[in-house]
Amino acid sequence: MLSHEENLRISRVGAGTPMGEALRRYWLPACLSEELPASDGAPVRVRLLGEDLIAFRDSDGAIGLVDAYCPHRRAPIFFGRNEECGLRCVYHGWKFDRSGACVDMPSEPPDSLFKTKVRITAYPTHEAGGIVWTYMGPPETLPAPPDYEFCRVPAGQRLTSKNLQRCNWVQALEGGLDSAHATILHASNKGDLAFLADPESLIPRLEVQRTGYGYWYTGIRTLGTQLWVRVYQYVMPATQLRGTIEGAFKRPSELPRIDGHIWVPIDDEHTWVYNFMFSADPARPVPYAELQRLEKMFGRGPDDVNPDYSLKANMTNDYFIDRTKQQTHNFTGIAGVNTQDAALQEGMGGLVDRTREHLGTSDRAIIQMRQLLLEAADEVAAGKPPRGTNPTDYRDVRPADHLIPVGRDWQETIPEAVVARF
Repeated sequence: MLSHEENLRISRVGAGTPMGEALRRYWLPACLSEELPASDGAPVRVRLLGEDLIAFRDSDGAIGLVDAYCPHRRAPIFFGRNEECGLRCVYHGWKFDRSGACVDMPSEPPDSLFKTKVRITAYPTHEAGGIVWTYMGPPETLPAPPDYEFCRVPAGQRLTSKNLQRCNWVQALEGGLDSAHATILHASNKGDLAFLADPESLIPRLEVQRTGYGYWYTGIRTLGTQLWVRVYQYVMPATQLRGTIEGAFKRPSELPRIDGHIWVPIDDEHTWVYNFMFSADPARPVPYAELQRLEKMFGRGPDDVNPDYSLKANMTNDYFIDRTKQQTHNFTGIAGVNTQDAALQEGMGGLVDRTREHLGTSDRAIIQMRQLLLEAADEVAAGKPPRGTNPTDYRDVRPADHLIPVGRDWQETIPEAVVARF
């Protein structure tokens, strides 16, 4: 378990907090590209790491991300006019370009130099993989832009989405890195639960190996004469890649794909979950319609999400739990893997008290992740770059999901499975 001080150290994300300063050394998702579909279109509210911001796509198609309030009298710039490569506050007409420079100040005399002395807070952006990324740290430590494999996949072979979770980012991240719960929480049918017939098939043997970007970790389960090997990748600070490539239980007709998530702190008790799926084999692209079907199956389809990207199934309606189905069909009585995760993670409270935990052997990946986050906070406090900021360290990694014979070493049997192909 963590001490109270350590728990707050990894959970709090505001400016000036240890974890908040560490997170500001990474490129983080700010919004989806689909939220800014057109040049000079409507601005979008963004809240990230406790800061209120406004994103807009200017006349050149480039994206700006600026303070949500005009530096003049702190009027909300969300209502501003997006025009001629800048966002103009409608209160007194002050206009700012995407770099934060004030380019027009009609409320001052024409010969005034005041506008050259005023700037609005602005953060650099990078658009890739259907996501608008931003860097909120010191300019002198700006790393190279993110280069995940899904950012290089053609748009027609990739689906990117997001949804809101009402809990701290770390407990949401921990849910993604927890391999042990998959065969229990997400069992689609009580009769399918492996541990009812064979407890050994339920309990994963975990291997965790630190890397320059975070770690890879493997959950290995014994299924008769075969080993079910699931290799996950954790890229700091908040990205998980899940193996569904040559999936152990896929039908032969199913095409290989890769899934992943990025958990981005809105503030201390709210999180954006960015979800992505993409074709694993360039020669066998997964149809976009199939990716959409899977998104719906996971509980993130258009009918499951409100216009503000919050889930319709939430704490106020108990995630539409069906107690009859819980007894006869679905282990949780909650439809959709994504919704099941949200119910448990949000149900812990806005920020869980980790001093009351009792961790077991299946929590090795979570323990290691917490240690890495604490180390990242220490590194930034010491003026050093934290682990995972260099995209060359993670650009070629991917997860895996395979059945191999008992007695074989997965690293020797399927070494090519964890290497990017795009």
